[in-house]
Amino acid sequence: MAKKAESGGYARLKGDLAQKTPGSFYVLYGEEDYLRRYYLSMLRRQLVDGPTEDFNFHRLTSENFSMQVLSESLEALPMMAERTMIQIDDVDLFALPEDDRTQLAALFSDIPDYACLVLVYADFKPDKRKKKLWDAMEKNAVLAEFAYQTERDLTAWIVRHFRAEKKNISSALCGYLLQRCGSSMTRLDAEIAKICAYSGADDIVRADIDAVVEPTLEAVVFEITDALGQREFDRALERLSIMLKLRAEPIAMLGAVGSHMRRLHAARILQAAGKTSQDLASLCGVAPFAANKCFAQARRLSDRFCAQAVLLCCEADRQMKTSYDDPARILELLILQLAEEARHD
Repeated sequence: MAKKAESGGYARLKGDLAQKTPGSFYVLYGEEDYLRRYYLSMLRRQLVDGPTEDFNFHRLTSENFSMQVLSESLEALPMMAERTMIQIDDVDLFALPEDDRTQLAALFSDIPDYACLVLVYADFKPDKRKKKLWDAMEKNAVLAEFAYQTERDLTAWIVRHFRAEKKNISSALCGYLLQRCGSSMTRLDAEIAKICAYSGADDIVRADIDAVVEPTLEAVVFEITDALGQREFDRALERLSIMLKLRAEPIAMLGAVGSHMRRLHAARILQAAGKTSQDLASLCGVAPFAANKCFAQARRLSDRFCAQAVLLCCEADRQMKTSYDDPARILELLILQLAEEARHD
Protein backbone atom coordinates (compact mmCIF):
# COMPACT_ATOMS: atom_id res chain seq x y z
CA MET A 1 0.00 0.00 0.00
CA ALA A 2 1.33 3.44 -0.88
CA LYS A 3 2.24 5.92 1.82
CA LYS A 4 -0.65 8.04 3.12
CA ALA A 5 -0.29 11.43 4.77
CA GLU A 6 -1.80 11.76 8.24
CA SER A 7 -3.84 14.79 7.22
CA GLY A 8 -5.55 12.82 4.43
CA GLY A 9 -6.22 9.66 6.41
CA TYR A 10 -9.71 10.66 7.51
CA ALA A 11 -10.76 11.45 3.93
CA ARG A 12 -9.18 8.19 2.70
CA LEU A 13 -11.11 6.16 5.30
CA LYS A 14 -14.39 7.85 4.33
CA GLY A 15 -13.67 7.18 0.67
CA ASP A 16 -12.88 3.50 1.29
CA LEU A 17 -16.12 3.06 3.21
CA ALA A 18 -18.17 5.00 0.65
CA GLN A 19 -16.87 2.69 -2.09
CA LYS A 20 -17.19 -0.34 0.21
CA THR A 21 -13.56 -1.25 -0.37
CA PRO A 22 -11.91 -1.29 3.08
CA GLY A 23 -8.13 -1.48 3.01
CA SER A 24 -5.80 -3.67 5.02
CA PHE A 25 -4.47 -1.37 7.76
CA TYR A 26 -5.96 1.59 9.64
CA VAL A 27 -5.02 3.61 12.71
CA LEU A 28 -8.07 5.40 14.15
CA TYR A 29 -7.36 8.01 16.79
CA GLY A 30 -8.30 11.44 18.13
CA GLU A 31 -10.38 13.31 20.69
CA GLU A 32 -13.78 12.97 19.02
CA ASP A 33 -14.81 9.52 20.24
CA TYR A 34 -18.25 9.67 18.60
CA LEU A 35 -16.77 9.80 15.09
CA ARG A 36 -14.08 7.27 15.97
CA ARG A 37 -16.68 4.76 17.18
CA TYR A 38 -18.98 5.53 14.23
CA TYR A 39 -16.40 4.79 11.55
CA LEU A 40 -15.04 1.81 13.46
CA SER A 41 -18.54 0.29 13.50
CA MET A 42 -18.89 0.97 9.76
CA LEU A 43 -15.62 -0.84 9.11
CA ARG A 44 -16.77 -3.81 11.16
CA ARG A 45 -20.14 -3.99 9.37
CA GLN A 46 -18.51 -3.95 5.94
CA LEU A 47 -15.80 -6.45 6.84
CA VAL A 48 -17.30 -9.12 9.07
CA ASP A 49 -21.03 -8.49 9.49
CA GLY A 50 -23.02 -11.70 9.26
CA PRO A 51 -23.57 -15.07 10.94
CA THR A 52 -19.84 -15.86 11.03
CA GLU A 53 -18.82 -12.55 12.63
CA ASP A 54 -17.66 -14.25 15.85
CA PHE A 55 -15.19 -16.35 13.86
CA ASN A 56 -13.86 -13.55 11.68
CA PHE A 57 -13.57 -10.71 14.22
CA HIS A 58 -10.59 -10.69 16.60
CA ARG A 59 -10.28 -8.07 19.32
CA LEU A 60 -7.06 -7.56 21.26
CA THR A 61 -6.57 -5.35 24.31
CA SER A 62 -3.80 -4.81 26.83
CA GLU A 63 -5.19 -7.81 28.73
CA ASN A 64 -4.87 -10.38 25.96
CA PHE A 65 -2.37 -8.87 23.52
CA SER A 66 0.76 -10.77 22.59
CA MET A 67 2.73 -11.11 19.40
CA GLN A 68 1.68 -14.75 19.17
CA VAL A 69 -2.03 -13.93 19.46
CA LEU A 70 -1.66 -11.13 16.88
CA SER A 71 0.21 -13.38 14.44
CA GLU A 72 -2.37 -16.15 14.83
CA SER A 73 -5.22 -13.68 14.30
CA LEU A 74 -3.65 -12.34 11.11
CA GLU A 75 -3.01 -15.85 9.81
CA ALA A 76 -6.56 -17.09 10.57
CA LEU A 77 -8.36 -17.53 7.26
CA PRO A 78 -11.89 -16.10 7.01
CA MET A 79 -14.70 -18.58 7.63
CA MET A 80 -17.49 -18.43 5.04
CA ALA A 81 -16.59 -14.79 4.34
CA GLU A 82 -14.11 -12.76 2.30
CA ARG A 83 -12.38 -10.80 5.09
CA THR A 84 -11.31 -10.91 8.71
CA MET A 85 -10.89 -7.93 11.05
CA ILE A 86 -8.32 -7.63 13.83
CA GLN A 87 -8.97 -4.72 16.20
CA ILE A 88 -6.35 -3.65 18.76
CA ASP A 89 -7.56 -1.20 21.42
CA ASP A 90 -5.17 1.22 23.16
CA VAL A 91 -2.10 -1.02 23.19
CA ASP A 92 1.14 0.98 23.18
CA LEU A 93 3.02 -0.96 20.55
CA PHE A 94 5.99 1.40 20.76
CA ALA A 95 6.58 0.29 24.37
CA LEU A 96 7.09 -3.35 23.34
CA PRO A 97 10.56 -4.92 23.44
CA GLU A 98 12.76 -4.33 20.42
CA ASP A 99 12.36 -7.88 19.06
CA ASP A 100 8.57 -7.50 19.15
CA ARG A 101 8.76 -4.12 17.44
CA THR A 102 10.91 -5.60 14.68
CA GLN A 103 8.39 -8.41 14.21
CA LEU A 104 5.55 -5.89 14.17
CA ALA A 105 7.24 -3.81 11.49
CA ALA A 106 7.47 -6.91 9.33
CA LEU A 107 3.80 -7.76 9.96
CA PHE A 108 2.68 -4.23 9.06
CA SER A 109 4.45 -4.56 5.71
CA ASP A 110 2.88 -7.90 4.84
CA ILE A 111 -0.76 -7.94 6.00
CA PRO A 112 -2.72 -10.63 4.10
CA ASP A 113 -5.24 -9.39 1.55
CA TYR A 114 -8.09 -11.09 3.42
CA ALA A 115 -7.27 -9.34 6.72
CA CYS A 116 -7.86 -5.82 7.96
CA LEU A 117 -5.84 -4.64 10.96
CA VAL A 118 -7.32 -1.69 12.88
CA LEU A 119 -5.46 0.05 15.71
CA VAL A 120 -7.74 2.21 17.88
CA TYR A 121 -6.51 4.95 20.23
CA ALA A 122 -8.20 7.70 22.18
CA ASP A 123 -4.78 9.31 22.66
CA PHE A 124 -2.26 8.30 20.02
CA LYS A 125 1.32 9.32 20.78
CA PRO A 126 3.66 7.26 18.62
CA ASP A 127 7.29 7.23 19.65
CA LYS A 128 8.82 8.21 16.33
CA ARG A 129 12.27 7.54 17.73
CA LYS A 130 11.42 3.84 17.27
CA LYS A 131 12.06 4.50 13.60
CA LYS A 132 11.64 1.03 12.16
CA LEU A 133 8.18 0.53 13.67
CA TRP A 134 7.02 4.08 12.96
CA ASP A 135 8.21 3.95 9.34
CA ALA A 136 6.35 0.67 8.79
CA MET A 137 3.17 2.11 10.34
CA GLU A 138 3.35 5.41 8.47
CA LYS A 139 4.09 3.70 5.15
CA ASN A 140 1.43 1.02 5.30
CA ALA A 141 -1.41 2.38 7.43
CA VAL A 142 -4.16 4.89 6.77
CA LEU A 143 -3.75 7.23 9.76
CA ALA A 144 -7.23 8.66 10.38
CA GLU A 145 -7.46 11.37 13.04
CA PHE A 146 -10.85 12.26 14.51
CA ALA A 147 -10.31 15.75 15.84
CA TYR A 148 -12.84 18.03 17.51
CA GLN A 149 -15.20 19.42 14.90
CA THR A 150 -15.55 23.10 14.05
CA GLU A 151 -18.70 25.02 15.00
CA ARG A 152 -19.71 25.10 11.35
CA ASP A 153 -19.38 21.33 10.97
CA LEU A 154 -21.22 20.71 14.24
CA THR A 155 -24.05 23.03 13.23
CA ALA A 156 -24.54 21.17 9.94
CA TRP A 157 -24.41 17.84 11.78
CA ILE A 158 -26.99 18.97 14.38
CA VAL A 159 -29.36 20.20 11.65
CA ARG A 160 -29.09 16.84 9.83
CA HIS A 161 -29.84 14.91 13.02
CA PHE A 162 -32.94 16.96 13.73
CA ARG A 163 -34.09 16.59 10.14
CA ALA A 164 -33.74 12.82 10.47
CA GLU A 165 -36.33 13.08 13.25
CA LYS A 166 -38.51 15.36 11.07
CA LYS A 167 -37.64 18.42 13.17
CA ASN A 168 -36.27 21.83 12.17
CA ILE A 169 -33.77 23.90 14.13
CA SER A 170 -32.20 27.27 13.31
CA SER A 171 -28.46 27.89 13.16
CA ALA A 172 -28.81 30.31 16.10
CA LEU A 173 -30.38 27.59 18.25
CA CYS A 174 -27.65 25.16 17.18
CA GLY A 175 -25.17 27.65 18.61
CA TYR A 176 -27.19 27.89 21.82
CA LEU A 177 -27.28 24.09 22.13
CA LEU A 178 -23.51 23.95 21.66
CA GLN A 179 -23.02 26.64 24.27
CA ARG A 180 -25.25 24.79 26.73
CA CYS A 181 -23.92 21.26 26.43
CA GLY A 182 -20.52 21.57 24.75
CA SER A 183 -19.14 20.20 21.50
CA SER A 184 -18.96 16.50 22.35
CA MET A 185 -20.85 14.73 19.57
CA THR A 186 -21.62 11.84 21.93
CA ARG A 187 -23.45 14.15 24.33
CA LEU A 188 -25.05 16.13 21.50
CA ASP A 189 -26.46 12.93 20.04
CA ALA A 190 -28.09 12.05 23.37
CA GLU A 191 -29.40 15.59 23.94
CA ILE A 192 -30.89 15.78 20.43
CA ALA A 193 -32.81 12.56 21.12
CA LYS A 194 -34.16 14.05 24.37
CA ILE A 195 -35.21 17.30 22.70
CA CYS A 196 -36.99 15.47 19.87
CA ALA A 197 -38.82 13.24 22.34
CA TYR A 198 -39.90 16.26 24.39
CA SER A 199 -40.97 18.60 21.60
CA GLY A 200 -44.32 17.95 19.98
CA ALA A 201 -43.82 20.55 17.26
CA ASP A 202 -41.98 20.46 13.94
CA ASP A 203 -39.83 23.48 14.82
CA ILE A 204 -37.51 23.41 17.82
CA VAL A 205 -37.59 26.50 20.05
CA ARG A 206 -35.27 27.61 22.84
CA ALA A 207 -37.78 26.53 25.50
CA ASP A 208 -37.45 22.93 24.28
CA ILE A 209 -33.70 23.02 24.87
CA ASP A 210 -34.00 24.70 28.26
CA ALA A 211 -36.59 22.15 29.38
CA VAL A 212 -34.49 19.00 28.91
CA VAL A 213 -30.82 19.95 28.45
CA GLU A 214 -28.83 20.41 31.64
CA PRO A 215 -25.92 22.83 31.07
CA THR A 216 -22.44 21.44 31.50
CA LEU A 217 -20.27 22.72 34.30
CA GLU A 218 -17.99 24.31 31.72
CA ALA A 219 -20.97 26.08 30.11
CA VAL A 220 -22.02 27.65 33.41
CA VAL A 221 -18.45 28.73 34.15
CA PHE A 222 -18.31 30.39 30.73
CA GLU A 223 -21.58 32.21 31.47
CA ILE A 224 -20.21 33.42 34.84
CA THR A 225 -17.07 34.80 33.21
CA ASP A 226 -19.11 36.33 30.41
CA ALA A 227 -21.31 38.08 32.97
CA LEU A 228 -18.23 39.40 34.79
CA GLY A 229 -16.80 40.72 31.53
CA GLN A 230 -20.04 42.59 30.82
CA ARG A 231 -20.20 43.92 34.41
CA GLU A 232 -23.46 42.02 35.03
CA PHE A 233 -22.53 40.93 38.53
CA ASP A 234 -26.00 39.86 39.60
CA ARG A 235 -26.17 37.51 36.63
CA ALA A 236 -22.77 36.07 37.58
CA LEU A 237 -24.05 35.25 41.08
CA GLU A 238 -27.24 33.79 39.64
CA ARG A 239 -25.14 31.53 37.40
CA LEU A 240 -23.13 30.50 40.46
CA SER A 241 -26.38 29.37 42.10
CA ILE A 242 -27.09 27.20 39.06
CA MET A 243 -23.56 25.78 39.18
CA LEU A 244 -24.01 24.78 42.83
CA LYS A 245 -27.28 23.05 41.92
CA LEU A 246 -25.44 20.81 39.45
CA ARG A 247 -24.38 18.79 42.51
CA ALA A 248 -20.79 18.51 41.33
CA GLU A 249 -18.06 18.39 43.94
CA PRO A 250 -16.89 21.93 44.86
CA ILE A 251 -13.32 20.92 44.03
CA ALA A 252 -14.48 19.93 40.53
CA MET A 253 -16.33 23.24 40.18
CA LEU A 254 -13.25 25.15 41.27
CA GLY A 255 -11.18 23.13 38.82
CA ALA A 256 -13.50 24.14 36.00
CA VAL A 257 -13.31 27.82 37.00
CA GLY A 258 -9.53 27.68 37.32
CA SER A 259 -9.08 25.92 33.97
CA HIS A 260 -11.22 28.51 32.21
CA MET A 261 -9.35 31.41 33.81
CA ARG A 262 -6.02 29.92 32.74
CA ARG A 263 -7.33 29.58 29.18
CA LEU A 264 -8.46 33.22 29.23
CA HIS A 265 -5.03 34.28 30.46
CA ALA A 266 -3.39 32.19 27.73
CA ALA A 267 -5.73 33.74 25.16
CA ARG A 268 -4.70 37.26 26.19
CA ILE A 269 -1.02 36.35 25.84
CA LEU A 270 -1.61 34.76 22.43
CA GLN A 271 -3.61 37.77 21.25
CA ALA A 272 -0.78 40.08 22.22
CA ALA A 273 1.57 37.89 20.18
CA GLY A 274 -0.68 38.02 17.13
CA LYS A 275 -1.79 34.41 17.40
CA THR A 276 -5.25 32.96 16.69
CA SER A 277 -7.85 30.81 18.42
CA GLN A 278 -6.39 27.82 16.58
CA ASP A 279 -3.19 28.31 18.56
CA LEU A 280 -5.25 28.35 21.76
CA ALA A 281 -7.04 25.13 20.77
CA SER A 282 -3.69 23.45 20.11
CA LEU A 283 -2.06 24.79 23.28
CA CYS A 284 -4.92 23.91 25.66
CA GLY A 285 -6.26 20.82 23.90
CA VAL A 286 -9.82 22.15 23.52
CA ALA A 287 -12.30 22.01 20.67
CA PRO A 288 -12.12 24.80 18.04
CA PHE A 289 -15.64 25.86 19.04
CA ALA A 290 -14.59 26.34 22.68
CA ALA A 291 -11.35 28.06 21.69
CA ASN A 292 -13.22 30.55 19.48
CA LYS A 293 -15.61 31.42 22.30
CA CYS A 294 -12.78 31.77 24.81
CA PHE A 295 -10.77 33.95 22.43
CA ALA A 296 -13.74 36.28 21.90
CA GLN A 297 -14.43 36.43 25.62
CA ALA A 298 -10.81 37.25 26.43
CA ARG A 299 -10.97 40.37 24.26
CA ARG A 300 -13.51 41.85 26.70
CA LEU A 301 -11.19 41.34 29.66
CA SER A 302 -7.91 42.97 30.60
CA ASP A 303 -4.51 41.36 31.04
CA ARG A 304 -4.58 42.47 34.68
CA PHE A 305 -7.93 40.83 35.38
CA CYS A 306 -6.96 37.53 33.73
CA ALA A 307 -3.65 37.32 35.60
CA GLN A 308 -5.28 38.20 38.93
CA ALA A 309 -8.10 35.71 38.30
CA VAL A 310 -5.58 32.89 37.94
CA LEU A 311 -3.94 33.87 41.25
CA LEU A 312 -7.31 34.04 43.03
CA CYS A 313 -8.20 30.56 41.74
CA CYS A 314 -4.88 29.20 43.00
CA GLU A 315 -5.52 30.69 46.44
CA ALA A 316 -9.06 29.27 46.53
CA ASP A 317 -7.65 25.88 45.59
CA ARG A 318 -5.13 26.08 48.44
CA GLN A 319 -7.85 27.02 50.92
CA MET A 320 -10.20 24.29 49.75
CA LYS A 321 -7.50 21.64 50.17
CA THR A 322 -5.95 22.83 53.45
CA SER A 323 -8.62 24.60 55.52
CA TYR A 324 -11.76 23.41 57.27
CA ASP A 325 -13.88 26.12 55.68
CA ASP A 326 -17.00 25.12 53.74
CA PRO A 327 -15.90 24.42 50.13
CA ALA A 328 -19.08 25.95 48.72
CA ARG A 329 -18.44 29.14 50.70
CA ILE A 330 -14.87 29.31 49.35
CA LEU A 331 -16.27 29.00 45.83
CA GLU A 332 -18.87 31.72 46.45
CA LEU A 333 -16.16 33.98 47.88
CA LEU A 334 -14.01 33.39 44.81
CA ILE A 335 -16.80 34.53 42.47
CA LEU A 336 -17.35 37.63 44.62
CA GLN A 337 -13.62 38.38 44.50
CA LEU A 338 -13.60 37.96 40.73
CA ALA A 339 -16.60 40.29 40.49
CA GLU A 340 -14.77 42.87 42.58
CA GLU A 341 -11.71 42.61 40.33
CA ALA A 342 -13.90 43.04 37.25
CA ARG A 343 -15.69 46.01 38.85
CA HIS A 344 -12.41 47.89 39.24
CA ASP A 345 -10.87 46.72 35.98
